Amino acid sequence: MLKVLHAGFYTSVQDFGRNNHQYIGVPFSGAMDKKAATFANAILGNNPNEAVLEMTMLGAKVQFNQPTVVAISGADMDTKINNTKILRYKAIVVNSGDVLSFGKLKQGFRAYLAVLGGFKTPTVLGSKSMYATITENQIIKKGDALSYNTIPSNYRPSFASIKFNDDYLKSSTIEVFKGAEFDLLSKEQQEQLLSQPFTISKDNNRMAYQLAETLENTLEPIITSAVLPGTVQLTPSGKLIVLMRDCQTTGGYPRVLQLTEEALNILAQKFTGASVSFKLKAKKKK
Repeated sequence: MLKVLHAGFYTSVQDFGRNNHQYIGVPFSGAMDKKAATFANAILGNNPNEAVLEMTMLGAKVQFNQPTVVAISGADMDTKINNTKILRYKAIVVNSGDVLSFGKLKQGFRAYLAVLGGFKTPTVLGSKSMYATITENQIIKKGDALSYNTIPSNYRPSFASIKFNDDYLKSSTIEVFKGAEFDLLSKEQQEQLLSQPFTISKDNNRMAYQLAETLENTLEPIITSAVLPGTVQLTPSGKLIVLMRDCQTTGGYPRVLQLTEEALNILAQKFTGASVSFKLKAKKKK
């Protein structure tokens, strides 16, 4: 078992989320930065979809009650085991009683903790991802205990390393496709949308990131239609809202852009005040 000594700011169990339930209004959910979560599992040889801990801005402090192997990826939060600094992107054996802690945020916004074999928390609608009204808890709390498998007797640690390029943590370019209503914008609006930088407002969470700057909106509301993580909606006031992993499944605001999967990972690592710019993804040559 893993005992939570300090829960951090917003820490939750996440995997790849829930598919095939959107027709009944169930959000996808899942790791905000799937690239980092996938890599943490890859380091340990786990299935890519094994459940991990996602920590936002301020990490957790946890104690292991049985030996296992862990890996950290994503944001750099000055991670330590028993007050000794450890590296990200590396398989590390932990022993019973060891305490893993996360300190000052140095880069990025969300860090991921994977354990050998993944966390054994309840599965609801095909996923372990925490989400209010779907799972019992939305986040982990102090005193919680999370199950995981101990190291098998035949386990042999691997000393192989896997190179991970985390330059995307510093990127400010958000690649997008044209949204369903993009062509209803004037040429001037389209140019503004794709040329000026936008600032992430204080209104950002797992459901959506709202941008501070406005874009003049002369479009009529649309009939409520399907939306996805990465859909950029233009509100009547001219605010742009980028939907994230926990977003609703339908919406009535014009959908002017759609983020690529890589762009979602990049945006998930940004926080209030960060500046980003949209860039149309180039079409592949045949």
